[in-house]
Amino acid sequence: MRIKKGFILRKICGQSVISGEGTANVNFSKLVSLNETAAYLFEQVEGKDFTPEMMADALLEQYEVDRETALADSEKLCREWVEIGIAE
Repeated sequence: MRIKKGFILRKICGQSVISGEGTANVNFSKLVSLNETAAYLFEQVEGKDFTPEMMADALLEQYEVDRETALADSEKLCREWVEIGIAE
């Protein structure tokens, strides 16, 4: 899995959001708001190939959470990113 080119994490009014830039994302006319944890994961995987397992490992390094919860949350986030079109 990989974040599609042209999607950038920004801070707008203290909120982390993903926006699309460039002609490839001309039909992506929305901002995706991320909580602190999702923004952290976006930063960890941006520009890299990644798996939910890799994201879970990043969560385990940063937060006090068990592996099962970290993996379930990572899988859910990956599905959501694919559904809204920012990851493939």
